[in-house]
Amino acid sequence: MGLQISISDSIVQALRLPEQRIEQELRWELAVALYTQDILSFGKARELAEMDKYEFGLLLSRRGVARHYGFAELDDDLSYAHSE
Repeated sequence: MGLQISISDSIVQALRLPEQRIEQELRWELAVALYTQDILSFGKARELAEMDKYEFGLLLSRRGVARHYGFAELDDDLSYAHSE
């Protein structure tokens, strides 16, 4: 199941972006906004942004957004480090 959001043509035309970048940029903006408001986890926000961990971390950093880092993220990082 997916969700589609309808955006009026007047708003799409008002966006100061090349047409081929609109969907990608809106995904990034939504992912950052939902992560910042603690509505989405880092993993789900980066999935929405269609980025890997490193890329999404850089995007957050460029936007001045501090990473929410708790025990769940620590466990994930430790598991990943031990699997290498």
